[in-house]
Amino acid sequence: MPRVTNSPASRKRRKKVLKYAKGYFGNKSKLFRYAKEAVQHAWQYAYAARRKKKGDWRGLWIVRVNAACRNAGISYNRFIEGLKAAGIELDRKMLADLAVRDETAFNGLVQKAQAALKTKAGAAKT
Repeated sequence: MPRVTNSPASRKRRKKVLKYAKGYFGNKSKLFRYAKEAVQHAWQYAYAARRKKKGDWRGLWIVRVNAACRNAGISYNRFIEGLKAAGIELDRKMLADLAVRDETAFNGLVQKAQAALKTKAGAAKT
């Protein structure tokens, strides 16, 4: 029986990995063994970074909302607490967009949050 090497498929697989590794430094872009390892690591980092990016955006939104809150004379956590007490369910992305683009609407939310905090404090004393 003749020896089967699966040569075309193997070559295609190796060329694909080397194509992904184009631009890497040294052996990692030239030799299949090292390129395969480098590409696998790169894919792991990319997978983790896609998830980390979501937290980075959330952090940016919180910074923007906090800055707008400070300008309006309230701290960020009191503002969020007031929104929850008032029953306003806006996520941080929407709040940050309002803070940047529509200051009057954001100030209206701040006033509603402060009013809800006052009624909450009044109900806690009685």
